[in-house]
Amino acid sequence: MSVDLLGERSVRRPAPRFLGLLWRERSIRFGLAIVGLVLAAALLAPFAALLLQHGPTEQFPDVALDDMGIPIRPSLSFPLGADGNGRDVLVRTLYGARISLLVGIPATTAAMIIGTLIGMVSGFIAGRVDRVISQAIDVAMSFPFVVTALSLLSLNRGEQGMPLISPILVIILVIALFSWTYFARLTRGMVLEMRSGPLVESSLVIGASNARIIFVDILPNILPTLLVYWAVQLPANIVAEATLSFLGVGIQAPVPSWGNMIAEAQRTSLYQDQPWFLAGPGLALFLTVVGFNTLSSGLRRVLDPHQRRS
Repeated sequence: MSVDLLGERSVRRPAPRFLGLLWRERSIRFGLAIVGLVLAAALLAPFAALLLQHGPTEQFPDVALDDMGIPIRPSLSFPLGADGNGRDVLVRTLYGARISLLVGIPATTAAMIIGTLIGMVSGFIAGRVDRVISQAIDVAMSFPFVVTALSLLSLNRGEQGMPLISPILVIILVIALFSWTYFARLTRGMVLEMRSGPLVESSLVIGASNARIIFVDILPNILPTLLVYWAVQLPANIVAEATLSFLGVGIQAPVPSWGNMIAEAQRTSLYQDQPWFLAGPGLALFLTVVGFNTLSSGLRRVLDPHQRRS
């Protein structure tokens, strides 16, 4: 990825003009609208539960299941119907957004910080250090995510099968463990290109320290691209959490997660009678991925002078 995307001119562009460029990009507006909707859903989940008088784990078999035990379809009391245990699908879907963001944002941010630091050291020092770190990155990227994650999560079980550490914290650590390599490789490439550029060379001439060059000259110029990639990686990590929960090793029921809700709908086949049982969390996951991907695509168009429209 070219450092032109991150040049000083882009970083030092006056804030009002830069914000104007962002707002004129249609994909940014569209992406922000969807992301804002997801954030609003997560924040307003407790209010929806209070309004409907349905907690995310409360069961209402008397009113939410018919005489055959089949979940009811959408109604005023249950806007998206109920699941096989008589729980409100809408409320659980909204709370699932909180879980997805609670896992995805910290995991992606931790991965970006770790990967950026390692990538800057690798790219700036170069030589033997760069070769060792590059080999370590290649080894880390060679591990299959699902198999390795299942193995690591299985270690978080006590004698009676109870988790030793909070499952949310473990999933954040596991996802960050697999995500930092992408940020490290991206950062290394950009730092290697800037290392031989005039900005770094002029700092070396005046005797600037390596720490000053890395954190004052290099980091501010690569940060916009890293933030764009953060927006790209975030939906991938949200899907990773949903995948682990779908497989039964992530967020465990009755705590609502889009992954375990989809797994329950598929396992019981009740979605054939109550399609919103599956469509609710499925559409929420789809919209979240589309929103962040559209937003990151728009940010790239604005920050990259080669893609920017005239």
